[in-house]
Amino acid sequence: EGDVICVFSQYGEVVNINLVRDKKTGKSKGFCFLCYEDQRSTILAVDNFNGIKIKGRTIRVDHVANYRPPKESEDWDDVTRALHAKGCGVKTPPHTSSDSLSEDEDVLVKKQKGKECS
Repeated sequence: EGDVICVFSQYGEVVNINLVRDKKTGKSKGFCFLCYEDQRSTILAVDNFNGIKIKGRTIRVDHVANYRPPKESEDWDDVTRALHAKGCGVKTPPHTSSDSLSEDEDVLVKKQKGKECS
């Protein structure tokens, strides 16, 4: 999880990450959901990271319609609780290009071929 935040933080502040794990084994399913503080960071990350290789693995980075925070837990911090209640990107100014994205579009990071997101 720390490696993902480190790599993706070069385009903006990562406010939340959900590394999806198998319920039975606890192992990563090879993808995660990442929420930036600012929608412009999301756009930059998708434009610059989709299809690149990290640690020898090609990654796929794309927008998702709704950010999926981790399942509700007593361990949630205030940011995760707020994201669950209000969604991601609620403070973000609207995108102005012709291919405008809604404010709540966030990043899906997936390793191709089922590789672990790290």
